[in-house]
Amino acid sequence: MEDPASTVAAPVEERIWRRFTPAQRLARFAVYLAIVAAIVVSLRHIEIIPEFLYDAPEQVVDLLTRMWPVDWAAYPGEVHASLVETLHIATLGTLLALVLALPVGVLAAHNLVPFTPVNLLAKLVLVSSRSVNSLVWALLFVGIFGPGALAGTLAIAFRSIGFVGKLFGEALEEAQPGPVEALTAAGAPWPSRFLFGYWPQVKPAFWSIALFRWDINVRESAVLGLVGAGGIGMALDSALNLFQWDRVALVLFAIFAIVIAAELIVTQVRKRVI
Repeated sequence: MEDPASTVAAPVEERIWRRFTPAQRLARFAVYLAIVAAIVVSLRHIEIIPEFLYDAPEQVVDLLTRMWPVDWAAYPGEVHASLVETLHIATLGTLLALVLALPVGVLAAHNLVPFTPVNLLAKLVLVSSRSVNSLVWALLFVGIFGPGALAGTLAIAFRSIGFVGKLFGEALEEAQPGPVEALTAAGAPWPSRFLFGYWPQVKPAFWSIALFRWDINVRESAVLGLVGAGGIGMALDSALNLFQWDRVALVLFAIFAIVIAAELIVTQVRKRVI
């Protein structure tokens, strides 16, 4: 019988811990290589002219010099009405989007409407709304209704339907089924199940979505005037075309001020409502 004391322990192979497997490291390298290749191809296709970059600092200084001093005296007659119109476009467009998006969001929620073709059709509507930029919507409605605030309002609304409907539909799908099942067991009809089962759960999300979208629409409606859809963008376009740089500075300052004000308003309303 072999004496245990005389046996020699076999050497233990040292194990080196690695965060990623060889396949994962190869995949990461392939992703990084694809990103670098995409950047190189993009830089070659956009045809950056180095000569234009050399004097860019001088051009910026020259532009800022032309913008100063700001033409504050032009605000009451040239900018104020356009700024108020921008707020009206953003607000009415958001309200119209809420009215149109809520039914589509309900149809997109599979737990409320368990019919897949209807869900897919509703999601197609939401994707179509989000895939078209607000400026493109504005160009379309300017061609239909002519330049003005109506085109801008409809552009904001149709752009916002996809955003509001998608998030509202996802909030409905994430609602807890317990209250709804209790109402169903009690024999409640579908409207009652929605109002008392789903709506209390998704109401905070709804108001958050509405306020957030209004905040975004204030920013987007500020530039719709560049294509003739009303708002302060038309004042900006007019000042740029006439090379009135001091008035351009005034319009830019007004846009910046209204965006900051909208952010503060949304923050305070969210604290009180949600």
